[in-house]
Amino acid sequence: VCEWRAPETLKQILDLEMRDTGESHQKLLQLCQDVIQYSVKTSHPRFFNQLYAGIDYYSLVARFITEALNPSVYTYEVSPVFLLVEEAVIKKMIEFIGWEEGDGIFNPGGSVSNMYAMNLARYKFCPEIKEKGLSGLPRLVLFTSEECHYSMKKAASFLGIGTENVYFVKTDERGKMIPEELEKQVQRARKEGSAPFLVCATAGTTVLGAFDPLDKIADICEKHGLWFHVDASWGGSALISRKHCRLLHGIHRADSVAWNPHKMLLAGIQCCALLVKDNSGLLKKCYSANATYLFQQDKFYDVSYDTGDKSIQCSRRPDAFKFWLMWKALGTTGLEERVNRALALARYLVEEIKKREGFQLLLEPEYANVCFWYIPPSLRKMEDGPEFWQKLHQVAPIIKERMMKKGSMMLGYQPHQDKVNFFRQVVISPQVSREDMDFLLDEIELLAKDL
Repeated sequence: VCEWRAPETLKQILDLEMRDTGESHQKLLQLCQDVIQYSVKTSHPRFFNQLYAGIDYYSLVARFITEALNPSVYTYEVSPVFLLVEEAVIKKMIEFIGWEEGDGIFNPGGSVSNMYAMNLARYKFCPEIKEKGLSGLPRLVLFTSEECHYSMKKAASFLGIGTENVYFVKTDERGKMIPEELEKQVQRARKEGSAPFLVCATAGTTVLGAFDPLDKIADICEKHGLWFHVDASWGGSALISRKHCRLLHGIHRADSVAWNPHKMLLAGIQCCALLVKDNSGLLKKCYSANATYLFQQDKFYDVSYDTGDKSIQCSRRPDAFKFWLMWKALGTTGLEERVNRALALARYLVEEIKKREGFQLLLEPEYANVCFWYIPPSLRKMEDGPEFWQKLHQVAPIIKERMMKKGSMMLGYQPHQDKVNFFRQVVISPQVSREDMDFLLDEIELLAKDL
């Protein structure tokens, strides 16, 4: 999976210095080989470290094509095919959300999609902000769960809303937002004289893979007139599966949705869409700057296809194309099988963990995130107490260091709220097999046998 080298060693191996004269082709080929050798192989079936993994060859071919053509997706005249492809993909994704119509744009990451949604919700709440700015506005507040992605705080900071105005709503033992707590927070904000404008629910939290109760949250948003955004960057792909789409029950009531096909569906980084229920041109009204050298209104074709003014970017990659080509190749049934297989393998791993001494689940997962502790032999007869948990906290980082230096696999760990360090195994890639699940557990035991 990786050939670990410390930063200073790797700097020496790679010869990173740029010089006045160019290098020989032989040297450049060697540099390319070194780059590949010392990079992490995220398509390896034992790369479990992030919420993306594996490789789809149709998506890869699509990337070869777009890299060679080097398009920028802002006007139909310079990017005719890719604008139509993006339109078709967004339309299909909107169907799976359950909206009759809508709008959308592909962005460089789910964090940016969440920021777009926050800005869009604020613009809908007070359109004058686009011209007049923040001065004179009431104290705007938004609500999201304790388990939300950190991009919500970043977006609030970036947009000038302020991280103190992000109200974090309590979650239950499974990591789901508690609707009653949301109601309390909204009422608290109103009593303080603040102006609530947005609720962000999460469909597939980063650590536990939890899905907030979207229907109940939608009820609260309707009651208080709040924009309802769903960060489904990780969990959105379950919509493709007839078996698992129930996890996102109620998502059709959202005003906006972030969904990253580069995660569970393997569309290749980056491939992230913000989808919006509004079809009145709200995205364009919010973001347009009407650059006359780019978006001329007297062109010889239908200028509604010049969609670049819906984005805060000017240059924009044709990220929808790799998803489109993959979808064309596999069909919806092929994508559905990909989701179902990943979740079946996660279930297999859970059952194997239950059979093995020393392995302990944090909770029964409902998605592809399998969170567990490994308790080495020396701690198994130790009394449950502060000393036990303090020692267990040190186990996962040591195992992680050993697996990285050996290069056998990559698996993430973290502490979480009151829980000490545990492993978070995420199943995504179709190249992963039951044998890889067995190997993962065997390897942890092997790396930790002396702890």
